[in-house]
Amino acid sequence: MLKCVSLMGVMSLALFAAECTAKKITPPNFSLDWTEEKTHQTPDWFLDAKFGIYFHWGPYSVPAHKTEWYSMWMYKEGHPIRKYHEQTYGSLDKFGYKDFIPHFTGEHFNAKEWAELFKKSGAKFAGPVTEHADGFAMWDSKITPWNAANMGPKQDIVGEMSEAIKALDMKFIATFHHQWKYAWYPTWDKNTDASEPSFAKLYGPNVPKGTFVMASKQTTPLPDDGFNQEWLAKVKEVVDNYSPDLVYFDNKMDIIQEQTRLDFLKYYYQQAKSKQQEVVVTYKFNDLPKGSAVLDLERSRMSEKKDFPWLTDDSIDWNSWSHTIDPNYKSANRLIDFLIDVVSKNGGVLLNITPTAKGVIPDEVRERLLAMGEWLTVNGEAIYKTRPWLVYGQGPAKVIEGHLSEKKNVDNSAKDIRYTVSGEYLYATILDWPTEDTLLTDVTKTNYLIGDIELLGSDEIIHWQQTDNGLLIKAPKHKKGKHAFVFKLSRK
Repeated sequence: MLKCVSLMGVMSLALFAAECTAKKITPPNFSLDWTEEKTHQTPDWFLDAKFGIYFHWGPYSVPAHKTEWYSMWMYKEGHPIRKYHEQTYGSLDKFGYKDFIPHFTGEHFNAKEWAELFKKSGAKFAGPVTEHADGFAMWDSKITPWNAANMGPKQDIVGEMSEAIKALDMKFIATFHHQWKYAWYPTWDKNTDASEPSFAKLYGPNVPKGTFVMASKQTTPLPDDGFNQEWLAKVKEVVDNYSPDLVYFDNKMDIIQEQTRLDFLKYYYQQAKSKQQEVVVTYKFNDLPKGSAVLDLERSRMSEKKDFPWLTDDSIDWNSWSHTIDPNYKSANRLIDFLIDVVSKNGGVLLNITPTAKGVIPDEVRERLLAMGEWLTVNGEAIYKTRPWLVYGQGPAKVIEGHLSEKKNVDNSAKDIRYTVSGEYLYATILDWPTEDTLLTDVTKTNYLIGDIELLGSDEIIHWQQTDNGLLIKAPKHKKGKHAFVFKLSRK
């Protein structure tokens, strides 16, 4: 379906948003029998985990310019990235995307150290972008020679991360974006290296000029059976070799034949059953039938609590999914508040980080991840293994929904409260330090009769009063921590 990627500084956001708004996404008419797949139960580990980390890392990390979509825009006539590329690297017949691969060295990559950082950050599941739209596989593949074990880092990134993540008792995830490779490159353009048949395993099949558009219903012709089968074979290869606990799909999967999508889901679920493994698949928009997998949003979140589990993937950088020379990182406070809000509405967060081409996780990224981990060490009981309460919360900050809408949402204040429950405990998380008394209007004697209250991470005695109008919590005198503050409420 429509994918309006983040292209700050590359094209007009206003025009791009207008294009997104103009495209109406209607539910497809699935013609095949998905009944068995719709009975697949979302495992408890996913419902309990809430927070995961993945990373966009590939040859596009070498130019580190503006966006992970560099690999496409560098070939587009008149595009600012095309101009930048030609000025920096030369003409496209002399220096194409393939020529970045030898510079994608990853010499500082250390799977064990990365996994340990993810663990310290509080993540319960993690993994790499397994193949992005650029066609470069990050595992030791027998299907394509264009992979990280053969070229670039000359390491099986997926395999090493799988081993390191599982060793720390986290769930391993693999994310796939490779349906986007269809018509990603101008394989019709004889003035570029993308048209060279010997590079077809990287650049994709030869298609007519003008084939690629954002919405799949306007993509003509659609991928042939050869493309569909290669798409499926790659995912199966990763499933067979690395046994991911979660397989994530980017959108535009609906250009893949329905039968091929169903074949994958059957295969993965049956493989998991034979291994006694509990697994998750995520999808965007309407790319899989409702109930057959977990819905995933991109750079967005729900405005209200949902009665079904969902996921959102967002990047630590406001503008890019991959490392750039001019990053614009979100604050730790924003990331923590985002997680709290999403969890209160029955969702989970998959946070993307941005390693450099040499395999360095920038210090600013590490600092934010460790700040999240520090907060979760104290307050994690209000996140992990929790479920939504009667209401998700209260406060003036209202979430604007929609694909790539996160920039529209304002920061939270001490007036914004989010609820979660675990067992007999109700957690009220205030998204900034309360300098005044706080009235929780929904925590009435009827809804939840209070017996005691504590502030997580603090020994201070909390003074409170519950009436028919709600629960009044007196402002604590001593601030503990830097970010959101969790009151643990016990029943009487």
